[in-house]
Amino acid sequence: MGTQMIFRRYELKYLLTQEQKQAVQEAMEPYMALDRYGRTTIRNLYFDTDSFLLARHSIEHPAYKEKLRVRSYREASPELPVYVELKKKYDSVVYKRRLALPEEQAVDWLAGLNAPPVCTQIAREVEYFRQYYRTLAPRVYLSYEREAYYDRNGGDFRVTFDENILSRTDDLTLEAPPWGQALLEPGLTLMEIKTSGGIPLWMTHVLTELHIYRTSFSKYGTAYQNFLLPCVQGGKRYA
Repeated sequence: MGTQMIFRRYELKYLLTQEQKQAVQEAMEPYMALDRYGRTTIRNLYFDTDSFLLARHSIEHPAYKEKLRVRSYREASPELPVYVELKKKYDSVVYKRRLALPEEQAVDWLAGLNAPPVCTQIAREVEYFRQYYRTLAPRVYLSYEREAYYDRNGGDFRVTFDENILSRTDDLTLEAPPWGQALLEPGLTLMEIKTSGGIPLWMTHVLTELHIYRTSFSKYGTAYQNFLLPCVQGGKRYA
């Protein structure tokens, strides 16, 4: 374990109606294919300071922002790896460092209970981040159902559709079933285009014809605005 990966790409977001989603998927058929996992449920634990500094910074739409999370693509267990992800974004370009670890090791390390379980460049970057923000702990659980499509011709162009996006501040473990408060209005889908280069011409035509426009949507930032910020403003303190 301790497998690591580095990503650098653009991530562009769009909110679609069900009709728009269906039309986009039909247009994608000659060019894109659903990955081998089909429709999967992604689970995330977002780490933040005791004052939610990272969430508050995110909703200000700065040119640069960063976040730390632990992600699982299935219900976690001691035998299966989860992914520690340090994600930084500057002017729409996303830089992501990923490290695979057992869940207990990952969460205990990020909460400051243990030293880094591996000695790698990514582990050192995450440890610096953890020490810099000092009071990091799991604050929010986020899950969603995702369909991910890849380029049939082997390029790195990807499209994902996220639905049933749920958020909670209790039961902060990846071993628990998904549940929580919905972040999207019924019938909406969050589409993300992920690419290290430009958008293919056929997709540009689809977006134009269907009047689909980019939006700024942070799942964690939206969860904070919708469910945590009212409680903080009302005087409730989250540990």
